[in-house]
Amino acid sequence: MTQIFYLPDQQLIETEDANTLLTAALEAGIPHTHVCGGNARCSTCRVLILDGHEFCAPRTPEEQILADQLGFEPCVRLACQTMIAREGKITLRRLSLDADDMAMFFDQVSKKAAPSLLGQEKHVAILFADIRGFTAFSEALLPYDVIYVLNRYFQRMAEVINRYGGTINVYMGDGFMALFGVENPDRAAERAIRAGMGMLAALEELNPSLEGLYQQRLRIGIGVHYGWTVIGTIGDPKNPKMTAIGDAVNLASRIEAANKSLGTTFLISKEAYAEAKDHVLVGQSFQVKIPGKSGEYSLYEVKDVPPSKSGEEFGVVTKTQAKHHWFRPIQRLVRALKYWLKRLVGK
Repeated sequence: MTQIFYLPDQQLIETEDANTLLTAALEAGIPHTHVCGGNARCSTCRVLILDGHEFCAPRTPEEQILADQLGFEPCVRLACQTMIAREGKITLRRLSLDADDMAMFFDQVSKKAAPSLLGQEKHVAILFADIRGFTAFSEALLPYDVIYVLNRYFQRMAEVINRYGGTINVYMGDGFMALFGVENPDRAAERAIRAGMGMLAALEELNPSLEGLYQQRLRIGIGVHYGWTVIGTIGDPKNPKMTAIGDAVNLASRIEAANKSLGTTFLISKEAYAEAKDHVLVGQSFQVKIPGKSGEYSLYEVKDVPPSKSGEEFGVVTKTQAKHHWFRPIQRLVRALKYWLKRLVGK
């Protein structure tokens, strides 16, 4: 048996050699935080080994990757990955200790915390979109007109994103991030790409009215990537907001930004193309260096998508909905005419 002395709990426990430090703590009822579930995907279970380091097994490959990334000293270990190598006495200090950590731990072990609050790893498609030259566009408009244009733009884009099963979860000025595959992973990359093409079509429908009002048209850039992210909720616990965190999110943002230097409108990553290559028509391909990343990345310019055979979930309108679909532009026109008629009559 091995003895482990936990600080600041001042608790001495005995455990089998085959256990990890995290398992030993949990079995003894010590509130040891482990947000990712003990899978070496976060650092919340880290401990400081004060004595008995020789009784701990070397780092696992998973722990070593995280330790290199975060710059851990040899005495800082992940409890979920640190196996007890042989009998002895280990003294350590838990490093996640405040009241919020304690509350999170007890919610986690009692199953009160929803998985989304703690974070879940998921393969998703991430779409970033940004209006080109919007600063210059907005400088020529009154503030209320800027809000009006943005609301019309975001409304149209949200309709398309929702039609393809995506969710806009972050707005950033005149840009936004949308996720596909959070709830339904089926063909997430394809749906994101189809949504991107739908957004371009919707913008073409919107631009004539903007051109009539302001003598300017909107242009957008779109980037899509497919990869692993941690999906969770952040912010006020009473009003949490879902978001995605991870390298895949950063890469998707950089892909969208690459449109500017490449003179393109819609770019996707190699991973997104591999998922949807039978359902997308690409033009040029590029080998580019991404700011903040090492090496070169393959990007593909999206030119078109063939009609989907999958039905309504991919944006294809069924016969029963066709009437409502084609009436939408007419309904908007009727509402606009009624508005102007009221103003004319009022005069």
